[in-house]
Amino acid sequence: MLLYHGSTVSVESPKIMQSERKLDFGEGFYTTYNREQALRWAERVASRRRSNAQVITEYAFDLESAERALKIIRFNNPDELWLDFVSMNRLGQALPESYDMVIGPVANDMVYTTVLLYEQGFLDKDATIRQLKVQALYNQILFHTEKSLQYCQYIRHEIIE
Repeated sequence: MLLYHGSTVSVESPKIMQSERKLDFGEGFYTTYNREQALRWAERVASRRRSNAQVITEYAFDLESAERALKIIRFNNPDELWLDFVSMNRLGQALPESYDMVIGPVANDMVYTTVLLYEQGFLDKDATIRQLKVQALYNQILFHTEKSLQYCQYIRHEIIE
């Protein structure tokens, strides 16, 4: 399986990054199997860093081997478990279990707004999940531990003009 990472630099040796921002699945190295999504991420990172550089880095990922060796949580849909997991991470709360990898939908701008309305008490859990199911969702694959990064092998990078 091919995975992509969008940034302002080539990331030939991924690392688990600590972040001041509270992210959907917590700290780590975020990828996607959707190249267009990685391109959008590169654009956002470039904008945030006030940079003209946009780079898509491509990796080989052996999901079957990773599933045999790692503790992975997978969310196929934005359901109640996904909502609880994302909310806990975004609020900086401790999770009941730790994982080497997390795979599931990404909270894009529309999804983020819906989750924020839930976190602020404007939507209940059922209304939030119903709203999420009608939105276009993209995917993200988080490498959360150094052990998991062994399954993410650099192939190449592309500088976006």
